[in-house]
Amino acid sequence: MIDRTDTMSAPTIALDASLTTPTGLQANAELRRRRMIVLVLNVVTYLALLALAARVLSAGGWTFVDVVMFACFMVGSPWTVLGFWNALIGLWLLHAHKDPVSEVAPFAATGDLPTPLTVRTAVLMTLRNEDPSRAILRLRTVKQSLDATGEGRAFSYFVLSDTNDADVGAAEERAIAAWQAEAGEDAARITYRRRTDNTGYKAGNVRDFCARWGGDYELMLPLDADSLMAGDVIVRQVRMMQAHPKLGILQSLVVGMPSDSAFARIFQFGMRHGMRSYTMGQSWWVGDCGPFWGHNALVRIKPFYELCDLPILPGGPPLGGHVLSHDQVEATLMRRAGYEVRVLPIEGGSWEENPPTALEFIRRDVRWCQGNMQYVKLLGLPGTMDLLPGLLPMSRFQLVWAILMFLGIPAWTLGIALLPLAAWQAQSVADYPSTLAAFLYVTFFTMYLMPKIAGLTDAVLRPGGMAGYGGPLRFAISAAVELVFSFLQGAVSTIRTTMFMVGLPFGKSVVWSGQARDAHGVGLHTALSALWPQLLFGSIVCGALWLISPKVLVWSLPLTAGYLLAIPFVMLTAWPPLGRWMKRAGLAGIPEDFVTPKEIAAIEAKS
Repeated sequence: MIDRTDTMSAPTIALDASLTTPTGLQANAELRRRRMIVLVLNVVTYLALLALAARVLSAGGWTFVDVVMFACFMVGSPWTVLGFWNALIGLWLLHAHKDPVSEVAPFAATGDLPTPLTVRTAVLMTLRNEDPSRAILRLRTVKQSLDATGEGRAFSYFVLSDTNDADVGAAEERAIAAWQAEAGEDAARITYRRRTDNTGYKAGNVRDFCARWGGDYELMLPLDADSLMAGDVIVRQVRMMQAHPKLGILQSLVVGMPSDSAFARIFQFGMRHGMRSYTMGQSWWVGDCGPFWGHNALVRIKPFYELCDLPILPGGPPLGGHVLSHDQVEATLMRRAGYEVRVLPIEGGSWEENPPTALEFIRRDVRWCQGNMQYVKLLGLPGTMDLLPGLLPMSRFQLVWAILMFLGIPAWTLGIALLPLAAWQAQSVADYPSTLAAFLYVTFFTMYLMPKIAGLTDAVLRPGGMAGYGGPLRFAISAAVELVFSFLQGAVSTIRTTMFMVGLPFGKSVVWSGQARDAHGVGLHTALSALWPQLLFGSIVCGALWLISPKVLVWSLPLTAGYLLAIPFVMLTAWPPLGRWMKRAGLAGIPEDFVTPKEIAAIEAKS
């Protein structure tokens, strides 16, 4: 009788499992419905924009310039369209839904249960030529915060160094020795390892940890040198992973830390309120195929090590060899292995430091660019072998989307370069649809800005939202400053990324090394050496527009002013006195500037 019951119930259990995501918390049919809604919204919006653009560009007949500009618009628009709908969906969830977190993160409720931790977690910090005292202070602070929760014995700490500078390596050893000496009996839970063979860069570094120590732990928490997390947040997320064994990666929502740098303050002010609605909306439909940013995330070690090994790309650098932007590829492999990859779109308790200057931001951006463009060799696109067979369609889409994000940058740059020719052509068209062109321009910019608009709207509507940014007046001033900043910064970075992408087929590559993380000034010579291409490009485009159509020049300024102002913009936003003044005035502040968490206070007290 018992055997017959078990035999009869087994197919039912298997069938139920096949209808849900691996954790059993969300119906696949519901996720398919959401994805279809998002697909239809994006396709209809994209086609409508293309129809408007075609109507404007075809006035007077198609020319070569019109065709190229239309192609640029086709390539550059999808990212804006998806961002528009992600932000709107997120805003709807946050303010029209009773429990938005349960809709996008059905696993989150288990984190609130007072369940003792039974799994062991390794907290990893990967280093490469970073300031050791600065980085290890952050890891020590994480340990202190975890110990304060009463669950500290469930965690061990690893500093995994790929440093190839002997002096920095020696400083790392001294800093670790001092920490271990102070830790007493906890010293056994603090491990330092420095590789002499840096195969695979950060991904190889973490994989080496898994091979040597991974069998002793169920979970790992990778941190970057600028990462910081609160102990109660980590414990809560470990409880989620413990309750749901099929949760493979749980990515926290990482936000910026308070900064003395004007650039970092303004940048992260915009990111902070903009990410809230965007990430909520994205999580609603991405679901179990979520993002992994490589740090501040819990990872289940066994499937990661056994089933998420990265392929070696055919050919040499810059697109061949080891995968540089490894994190999202690892996420797709984890999902292929039958484990969910989720983001918890709740801000608070997970921080990083943003680049202190526009030049450091550009350096980081081109590293990401090279890594993302390597995905072309992974996906079996025309002329390449599919190195990741069996990926879910949503996972494959994530990688294609990462490629398209950077392909859109040179497309927009080329389109701006052709503006003078387009303006010259338009003068000879008697019935040029200038009203329609203005409507398309304003509509597109509204869509482009929607993550910011949705974030600002959320802060205004949410009780205490503006108070978290220093009150309505500070919030309004900071929002206006950040809007201008975003256009200027966009022009500065897109030219550099475009130049880098043009050089990729000819072997142009980045050097992966430590980053400058502290506020510092940028001198005129440095700015001029780095930014003369922006100034030259802007001078040619704006000068031509001034001669051909001053009216079009005025309309173009949100796109083109940043080229002309690149040098003073970079110098001013890096100027330490400006950053210090903004901090004292509370401008471009984030909630942690006004109510400082104890973990950040501990860092500031010792810095």
